[in-house]
Amino acid sequence: MGIKAIVLDMDGTLLTSEKKISPKTKEALLDAQKNGLKVILASGRPTLGMREAARELELAENNGFILSYNGSMVTDCTTNEVLFNQPMSIETGQAMLNHLKQFDVIPMIVKDTHLFVNDVYNFIEGMLDEPFNVIKYEAEIGTFKLCEMDDLAAFADFPLNKILVAGHPDYLEAVHKDIHTPFADTATGVFSAPFYFELTAKDISKAHALHTVLADSGITADEVISFGDSQNDRSIIDYAGIGVAMGNATDEIKGAADHITLSNDEDGIAVALEKFL
Repeated sequence: MGIKAIVLDMDGTLLTSEKKISPKTKEALLDAQKNGLKVILASGRPTLGMREAARELELAENNGFILSYNGSMVTDCTTNEVLFNQPMSIETGQAMLNHLKQFDVIPMIVKDTHLFVNDVYNFIEGMLDEPFNVIKYEAEIGTFKLCEMDDLAAFADFPLNKILVAGHPDYLEAVHKDIHTPFADTATGVFSAPFYFELTAKDISKAHALHTVLADSGITADEVISFGDSQNDRSIIDYAGIGVAMGNATDEIKGAADHITLSNDEDGIAVALEKFL
């Protein structure tokens, strides 16, 4: 069977290091849609943080989907209908946020157009050549308004699609199991970047959401090509008929992929589409 859907992670995959879609990659994806293929953005980002890329790729005009929060929500770009939504329970979200208070991490949650944090001036020390303002970074890529809350757990009296946990990569690697293990029966935890560990409802993954919404489109896994670079992309790499790792992907993703293309800064998506379409 031929390819009918292209599934794309965003950061480290679709987007260059400058957080842009390269002209060659954009042209390849627009051409694919003209030929009847469905393009699906699949990211850990909130939906709002994916809208600009969806607009640039004309997903609304071509029946594309936004798969956000690592698969906790799927939105039809044409109708703006939410096709799938599985947040964690209020109780689980509040318990997690309380649990996180004992760790040297920066938890972030989203409600509507706001990003809520404990302290907007919290930095990750020891990254790059200077302290990394991860909160400002996250707010800017998602076009969120920043808001401080002293106690996120008390504030979060609504279902959360995701709790984003930021921290120094070495520290997160050391403590992520301690963060997740008490909630292993109620939540899923994955890395989306070395400094991001993301918590969603149990059994949430990009592939789970993808399978749910593609069933109604009559598209099977064998008819999907997917692209990714990080641990939270593993499920779509495994799911797709052709799973493609970016040249900048982690060793785990490269080992799971059917094909390794060039990096996100070298038009890796466009190069692979030329090969497989």
